[in-house]
Amino acid sequence: MMNLDQLNTNINRMISFYAFNLKCLVLENSGKRNVFFPYLRSENGNKTMWQVSPLHGRSFVVGRHEDGRYIVSKGNGLCYSQYPFLYTPEMPTDVWGLLLKEDALRDFYCCQDVRALGIKTNRMECVLELDYPIHIEKTGADLKPYLLQYSVECPYRICDAVFMEREQIEAEVAKWQQYNESGWQQNHLIAAEVLIRNLRIMHDHEVLHNAIHEQNYTWALELLDFELCRTPQHPYTKADYERHVCVLYDREVIQTYVIINYIAGCLKESIDFKQLDSLFLKYDFDISKYKL
Repeated sequence: MMNLDQLNTNINRMISFYAFNLKCLVLENSGKRNVFFPYLRSENGNKTMWQVSPLHGRSFVVGRHEDGRYIVSKGNGLCYSQYPFLYTPEMPTDVWGLLLKEDALRDFYCCQDVRALGIKTNRMECVLELDYPIHIEKTGADLKPYLLQYSVECPYRICDAVFMEREQIEAEVAKWQQYNESGWQQNHLIAAEVLIRNLRIMHDHEVLHNAIHEQNYTWALELLDFELCRTPQHPYTKADYERHVCVLYDREVIQTYVIINYIAGCLKESIDFKQLDSLFLKYDFDISKYKL
């Protein structure tokens, strides 16, 4: 395990938070790692977590493996505000900063399903149940926090560009050449082919990610966040949700288009929309079928 104080410049713009190290129950363990971080944000804690950007909401960097991969924990409390948890009454259990058990487990399982298809994702490590009930005073409910722990090559997501040094973005983009089988001259097209190919593989295998946007791809082109995902191995538990799956695939095509535009904007590259539409068509996504 590497000491985060010895990291490269990726740590320079991260904000540190204190956390308690709590007793926990390991619900799932991929078996690939045996170091767990049962941390819950608290100003009185004696452990440290790092906020990559406030856009990550309830996720923190908690360590780094010897191979350089960053360890991320999700559900440890908010990575913004002076308060680790905030309650809004949309749902009885809607607490900002917490991760519910069913969401943590679906994320863990579906990520592994997608990774098995050959798509580059985060690497799941474990799901932890913390022995520290959170009381919702307005409803009288007590919720146990659950943590999802995984590792990534790059802790920054596409949406985090504004929180990154330009050199960090350029260093990650330089690595994309390993995927440039088509010989693209513009970097956003290298990323586009990876993202569009990912979508083709998922749809061909009846996988709905259901959260395709610039917050769920890292600058290493790792696909993240599978808590809303649906796979044949892990279908939705409600029949009505399953019934709507078939009509949700198409919107992921448009959402992928938006991410590619965002990447091009971050890299200050101009887009040829006819060229990009042709790239979608190469993977059997005909953009013209959506025109009015």
